[in-house]
Amino acid sequence: MMYHRPASPTESNDVSGDVTEIYIHIVTSGGRKIPVHANILASASTVFESIIERPRKHRSSEKSIPILGVPCNAVEVFIGFLSSGKCTDEDMEKYGVHLLALSHVYLVPRLKSQCTKALIERLTIDNVVDTLQLARLCDAPDLYLKCMKLVSKSFNSVEKTEGWKFVQNHDPFLELEILQFIDETESRRKMSRKKMKEQSVYIQLSEAMDCLEHICTEGCIKVRPCDKEPQKNMTPCNKFTTCQGLQLSIQHFVNCKKRMSEGCVRCKRMWQLFKLHASIC
Repeated sequence: MMYHRPASPTESNDVSGDVTEIYIHIVTSGGRKIPVHANILASASTVFESIIERPRKHRSSEKSIPILGVPCNAVEVFIGFLSSGKCTDEDMEKYGVHLLALSHVYLVPRLKSQCTKALIERLTIDNVVDTLQLARLCDAPDLYLKCMKLVSKSFNSVEKTEGWKFVQNHDPFLELEILQFIDETESRRKMSRKKMKEQSVYIQLSEAMDCLEHICTEGCIKVRPCDKEPQKNMTPCNKFTTCQGLQLSIQHFVNCKKRMSEGCVRCKRMWQLFKLHASIC
């Protein structure tokens, strides 16, 4: 969406001292002058408002504000957004990087949010490092985190890009940030896997204790208390796998000749289960 210039300001605009009745010329790097109502600029950006309200001696007689260092068309799209609050997907595709920088410099949070979302959607292996640098400079935490996660996830591919080579040669602090993030991410993954493994062990032990109590009080298909008669048409319990394994281990424990000499690993495990059950029963 290219910005359409408003009608040229009238003489009365220039004579009036009211900010709401004057036009400002935005001057681009290419020398293009974009007239825009001062009230639009002041209401859309506190930075522009501050510039416009400066005493006359601190501003040029032409009432102009230079926006340099970005393409002229990007500036037109930026001013168009301040006027209409809209930006097309095509403009965001072409000038999203420049618009994010402008929205950050001139404090336009709504545009900054739109640019952040658009750049996140367009992240690739090839542009992620450049986008990360921009997110860092423009204080865009959501974009920064998305970039870091992509770099961490696909680092083997990212380190082959020109962007990564540039960072290695010219920005050692960012390189260190990235490597620390990758290391912390991997540490969290290892910790998460460890906790999941521990949780799985606790669940298995809890199930084993339940089955052991069930076997010793009610009895199951193969093992039961001495004073319990086998029930007719007994069906496997709802924890069949664990219960079946315990019954086989108990049968082995009873008949194993190495049990007392602690020479049998299987019997040692059974002893541990008996001790654990005794401590919590």
